[in-house]
Amino acid sequence: MYRRGRQRDFVTDYLPPTLSEFKKTFDEDHKLFHLALSPVMMSTLTNGKIVRGLAGVPDQGPVLFVGYHALMGIELSPLYEEFLREKNTIVRGMAHPMLFGSKYETSRQESSRLDTVSMYGGLPVTPINMYRLFERNQYVLLYPGGAREALHRKGEEYKLFWPDQPEFVRMAARFGVTVVPFGFVGEDDILELVLDYNDQKNIPYLREWIESINKDGQRVRDSVKGEEGNQDMHIPAIVPKVPGRFYYLFGKPIKMEGMNNVLTDRESANEVYLHIKSEVEDAMAYLQRKREEDPYRSIAQRAVYQATQGVSARVPTFEP
Repeated sequence: MYRRGRQRDFVTDYLPPTLSEFKKTFDEDHKLFHLALSPVMMSTLTNGKIVRGLAGVPDQGPVLFVGYHALMGIELSPLYEEFLREKNTIVRGMAHPMLFGSKYETSRQESSRLDTVSMYGGLPVTPINMYRLFERNQYVLLYPGGAREALHRKGEEYKLFWPDQPEFVRMAARFGVTVVPFGFVGEDDILELVLDYNDQKNIPYLREWIESINKDGQRVRDSVKGEEGNQDMHIPAIVPKVPGRFYYLFGKPIKMEGMNNVLTDRESANEVYLHIKSEVEDAMAYLQRKREEDPYRSIAQRAVYQATQGVSARVPTFEP
């Protein structure tokens, strides 16, 4: 009940999951999901070498992870687990404030997926929350594409919807944060989007439902024009595919300490912002290309391997 208290402070009152909660989440609730996907995590060392695992991720914060938000945030659970197992740390994910509003209170109290987000460090995306996390040398996860990216339309997988607002770059420089851009691919290997936002807006009762849940909800990007500012919440209709595999690549860390020019010069801040965005796009392009070389991309091949080596064996993948 304390974890779900109405008046709690998302930063100072946060309680990490207990060992029993961790085991229930990843050894019970999400076990089959992760087993079916056999996620591949890779990172980049300071010399540019790509290695399997999180050795390239800094051991101390503050660190800001910036990346692509997959459909309905399906990339989050394996990411949370890997950081806890390998780095023994929580990544504090910046999430849409509507997920923490009163309309979702019942869902959270029923220990739904929304409560899992809170349990594993999720909190409303606001400048003050990010500021306070950096002050405490935390690992912070930010998706500049927000809900528009996570609720993308058909044919928009792996497309970034980042606004022209490099504010997180300025804040990272102010606190000497290390920024780690990362890419993710795999959603197109397990899900097919059959009814997206545009389809639902053409169906009267679904259009009315979308308008009702967004009418009084907190808006994140009212001042942003174009598709990047369209943060309407809805639930896409999806159907599962025979599972492929998830791939993550954490890029070479970018140290913002000493970059005082981005604090006063908007052009310099924008250059760093575009560089980070380019790193995310390059990471996704790399993973899309290299997964074609993975002999265990198919669940059938992974099942054969695990049948001979054991269910808990780490399944090989392509050579970086």
